[in-house]
Amino acid sequence: MTTTDAARPLPAQPTNPDELHTWLKDALDLHIPRTPVLLGNSAPFDYLSFVFFGHAPTQDPQPTQPLTDCVVWANRGGGKTFLGAVATLLDLLFRPTIEIRILAGSLDQSRRMHAHLRDFFDPRQHEALAALVDGKITDRRLSLTNGSSVELLAQSQTSVRGTRVQKLRCDEVDLFDPDVWDAAQLTTRSKLCGDHYVQGSVECLSTMHIPHGVMHRLIKECHESKRALFRWGVVDVLAHCGDEHQCRATEMSSSRCSAALDHREDPKTGHLGGTCPLLPECKGLAKSSRTPGHITITDAITQKRRVSLAVWESEMLCLRPRRTHAVLPEFDPRRHVIDHEGPPPHMIREWAVGMDFGFKAPTAIIWCAITHENVIYAMDERVQAEVILDDHIRAIRDGLARDAIPAWPPPAFLAPDPAGFQPNIETGNRPNLILQHHGYPVRISRALILEGLNLVRARLAPATGEAPRLYVHARCKTLIESLEKYHYDPKRPEDPNPVKDGNDHAVDALRYLIQAMDKPSKTEVGSYYP
Repeated sequence: MTTTDAARPLPAQPTNPDELHTWLKDALDLHIPRTPVLLGNSAPFDYLSFVFFGHAPTQDPQPTQPLTDCVVWANRGGGKTFLGAVATLLDLLFRPTIEIRILAGSLDQSRRMHAHLRDFFDPRQHEALAALVDGKITDRRLSLTNGSSVELLAQSQTSVRGTRVQKLRCDEVDLFDPDVWDAAQLTTRSKLCGDHYVQGSVECLSTMHIPHGVMHRLIKECHESKRALFRWGVVDVLAHCGDEHQCRATEMSSSRCSAALDHREDPKTGHLGGTCPLLPECKGLAKSSRTPGHITITDAITQKRRVSLAVWESEMLCLRPRRTHAVLPEFDPRRHVIDHEGPPPHMIREWAVGMDFGFKAPTAIIWCAITHENVIYAMDERVQAEVILDDHIRAIRDGLARDAIPAWPPPAFLAPDPAGFQPNIETGNRPNLILQHHGYPVRISRALILEGLNLVRARLAPATGEAPRLYVHARCKTLIESLEKYHYDPKRPEDPNPVKDGNDHAVDALRYLIQAMDKPSKTEVGSYYP
């Protein structure tokens, strides 16, 4: 920004999205993309418009009340922290006496947003903005002469619980301590700020790092219309793609993204056939007429070359959380989760049940259909703690029938924990003998945990590249969550044993069934007693 720009007075307060977009361009020389590149994504400007005007997207066509909280799920380097600073600037300027707090996964992350704010109020950048500062800008606080203020919070219970403000802006929430996050939900209060009534709200800006972490929970709440969701990936913030980059080595006149491929190496990209590495995501749309983003094509290509596909899809495309320490990274809900009624009856060879015992920890029962081709469909589950074995046996006898779900066919066999032949340390009973005495065939195949997990992996992703031989119905919510969250200890990479933090029970029940199917096993039948 030039000296002349710095001395220019601020434009009038914007009253609609078009005026806001113009205000950002004229006052701050910011050109924020208004149109997403990928269908179904948001544009970064959508978030700023929501913050300023409160126009919230919702999954519910007739929401009971306007949404005030929002979630920004965007890629690394996608401008989340910077846009959070811009949103804070707008609030400070046009909502007199508003109080804002910035809380991030670390104090360093909070300081990055604060650093952007300080740059905006630097007199060398804009004298009119600098003239509005009340006192000195400190490392943790900024106040304006209209009574508005913003302050950084440390991520601690003490810091969060003492807060009562209109807006809490949270950066990189997937790195939050869950207890601090829960406490942060009670920090806001509504207030009349000038002539604008500001609803107390919590804003969250983050990539998604952790399977079923804080961000995963927030995205679910967005789908339940509890929070507004704004999601974009690297493609939505790409700079304009000029003639120096081509989708193909030889582009056909009828299309910038011809499906034709040759086998020559493109001197510009160094790729066989001249295919741009971003073509699968971009499909040439970065060449379209739109407000360009801030990530250059060259930088995006370089970043993609440096990382694995899993990291790229998680951190840059915002498709799913990373599975770095996952025990079963082969599990992909898009591929393995079904919402239809499973295989038709004529394709089913038999039904079977996997079972992991517990009392204080939950007992997990997984009800499966097995086809003549030996494909397993996990169709239902029962996962409950502090319930005696007799109650679980009654549930099995009833086919897990409950409201809206009729009874499943009787199982041909049960595949419980092999340790169930030993006395349970909590009850003293031998669960497998009790199952036998109730007339259920018990099929056991003993295997080490690693061996059993390898059998699960082989069904999820056969080495031959064929279709999976294991599917899970969407109603098995605990099993799906456990398959995603089951992980090794990142602090002990040499330890081959998964962490037993509650995500093992449903997976173990499924593992016992797969072991009984795919390894030599022994079926034992006892006599029934009432």
